[in-house]
Amino acid sequence: MTLTLIDRTRCTDAAPDKDAPDKDVVDTGAAPEEAPDAAPRRAVGREADGLAVASFVLGLVGLLVFNIVLGPMAIVMALLALARHTRRRGRAFLGLALGVADLAVLAALVTANGTVAWSIGG
Repeated sequence: MTLTLIDRTRCTDAAPDKDAPDKDVVDTGAAPEEAPDAAPRRAVGREADGLAVASFVLGLVGLLVFNIVLGPMAIVMALLALARHTRRRGRAFLGLALGVADLAVLAALVTANGTVAWSIGG
């Protein structure tokens, strides 16, 4: 079964030429045209959202373990997500705040007992 679409908005007074291909018939086998930047822009937005979530999670986990590593990583990922215009701005700001809190906890631990490790049991 073949589907042909005819553009009825054009009105021509001359009879169509039999040898020329019909301009009103649309090839249905051709791929639909998309904006050339549609897919990469969507991927960048999705990547920025992922960076925002990752910065939040790393900042949260960094409060408990490896705050010397996870804190700066959370800060960098949050700044990258904000620079790439993430839709999850709140989560990126939380990741940024938690990354700074990780470094503040690290500074407090170093000044309190001279070590970068802490334990709840004492």
